[in-house]
Amino acid sequence: MRYIVLDTETTGLSHEDGDRIIEIGAVEVIDHVPTGRVFHEYINPEREIHPDAIRVHGITNEFVATKPVFAEIAPAFVDFIQDAFLVIHNAPFDVGFLNSELGRLGYEPIREEQVIDTLELARKKHPLGQNSLDALCRRYGIDNSKRTKHGALLDAELLADVYVELIGGRQPNLSLVTESNAVSVERVLENFTVPPRPRPLKPRLSEEEIAAHEELVKSLGGKAVWLKYPDIFPNLN
Repeated sequence: MRYIVLDTETTGLSHEDGDRIIEIGAVEVIDHVPTGRVFHEYINPEREIHPDAIRVHGITNEFVATKPVFAEIAPAFVDFIQDAFLVIHNAPFDVGFLNSELGRLGYEPIREEQVIDTLELARKKHPLGQNSLDALCRRYGIDNSKRTKHGALLDAELLADVYVELIGGRQPNLSLVTESNAVSVERVLENFTVPPRPRPLKPRLSEEEIAAHEELVKSLGGKAVWLKYPDIFPNLN
């Protein structure tokens, strides 16, 4: 299963009032293991960043002034998230901003059924607890000491670990084989053949060792397993 863990930082709290995205961080995960592929961009929002927002994420107007606008990074972003589930903490906030940016350029919006909201999952699993990203990191023993301010890529990396814990932890998945997976493996094995080596390996056994082995097999009687492989042990038949 492929999914993208994603976070954004913005100029303010309301895309409906014209606030824009200034940072996107996204991490590709397959079968609950990060692949190492990430998407990370700072973006020129073409408007001022609210001072309260700067206090949260530390991204200044001067810093983003030289960054690309959303239209420049949009094709690569859309390609990165294509056909994947999106795992987002407090998803309505980020998706609202993303769809505002995508809609402005004529792209298809992110669909609700494409999104997994980890805040919603956390509230169901821990209804009486705090469910901020920092609180969940503390609950699950995930090191968030580098998170002195909000940052989209770091938050996405932390959320990738939090999500695995929310759905039951990494260990159960290591031994879990679903019926569909088993069928897929069987189909692969049915069509799998080992091609011959272009150059055979040199024998690692000496002639004396081979002769001693043959004598041992002969002493085991007619049901010895090695008798089933005449191509390997021709002198046993």
